Amino acid sequence: MRQTLAQKIIARAAGRDHVTPGDVVTARVDLAMIHDSGGPRRVAPILQDLGVGLWDKDKIVLVADHFVPGDTEEGAAILAMTRDWARRTGVRFHDGLGICHVVLPESGQLRPGMFAVGGDSHSPTGGAMGAFMFGIGATEMAGVLATGEIWVKVPETILIEWTGRLGDGLMAKDIMLALCGRLGMDGGKYQAVEYTGEAIRALSMQERMTLSNMAAELGGQTGLVAPDDVTAAFLHSVGGSVPDLSDLHSDEGASVLEHHIFDATTLAPQVAAPHSPANAMPADAAGKTAINVAYVGACTGAKYEDLQAAARILKGRKLAAGVDLLVAPSSKRDQDRAEADGIMSIFEAVGAKILPNACGICAGYGTYRLGADVTCISSTARNFKGRMGEASSQVWLGSPLTVAAAAVAGHIIDPREMLA
Repeated sequence: MRQTLAQKIIARAAGRDHVTPGDVVTARVDLAMIHDSGGPRRVAPILQDLGVGLWDKDKIVLVADHFVPGDTEEGAAILAMTRDWARRTGVRFHDGLGICHVVLPESGQLRPGMFAVGGDSHSPTGGAMGAFMFGIGATEMAGVLATGEIWVKVPETILIEWTGRLGDGLMAKDIMLALCGRLGMDGGKYQAVEYTGEAIRALSMQERMTLSNMAAELGGQTGLVAPDDVTAAFLHSVGGSVPDLSDLHSDEGASVLEHHIFDATTLAPQVAAPHSPANAMPADAAGKTAINVAYVGACTGAKYEDLQAAARILKGRKLAAGVDLLVAPSSKRDQDRAEADGIMSIFEAVGAKILPNACGICAGYGTYRLGADVTCISSTARNFKGRMGEASSQVWLGSPLTVAAAAVAGHIIDPREMLA
């Protein structure tokens, strides 16, 4: 029976030879990830009320990333409670090392073929590794932490194929904004979104992470890229073991719900107007909208390659008058690498403010939230009204290249104008 990649992973987790879309199965969880915001403070009381412990502390990963660095009274208290729970339970704990969706893969703990859950809506990032990973709420997570199992309805697959190659000045973020604009935020229909095609295979692992991460913005349950040599090389680089990849792909002729085909060679840099990623358009159609703040941050916009892209624009240039550039590298590992390669010095030279390796203002945390009537262009995945600060703030989305170009120009432009 021909199976999609999603079906194969779920079938293994359910102890079956195959599964069919629509089946409801009990799946064994290979890895569960929680963070300081939705983790111990939410699940610990549930587990205590049930009178149960953890099913396997070695398969649970806790990341402190939302309230780091604890610069508010509430944040400090939540971090203290999170650290105490980590000490008492002995789970694997990453404290202030970066955003969970970046720390998890770079730590070598996420591998192809895994069936994994995360206590965050952007947990589909794991799909870049060829893992079936999706976000769940605190009540479901408590059940997973206690039993190691979860019910799942086998999804159909929406195949999104990109032919050709991305041109200079284009990034995975442009692909995702274009998809949000064309398919809408419910275009994923809570199914498995699988990215394929020449353009996808040519992308690095960090760029693939952006695709899988923003499957959430398409309304997908997870976002998958079949593992290949790029995956194997990434696993080697982080010290992770490489499983047999030979069957971790969708079978030719496997049934899919939809199959969309796009041409990467015709794609222009994209931006999304407030207050939805679905408000996407080519950057040069934004009418040179003036900005006050440029934000290079978040799990989908401040990984090493994102920082490298933004620095490419900024090197040897100055920020436009009245523009603040905020940079929050998504992990300490990526920031250290950027520091060693001279990338961070480029940000410092233009007067950027370097923020902690944390979710920060992407999710409205910390002391740098956007003020009233501020217009910001951001490399984050979402620009919902009031998410990053005051409700009157206006947030545009773009790739790190586009964000950096706007910081220099003082308004939104096509970044290719600065790459010529």
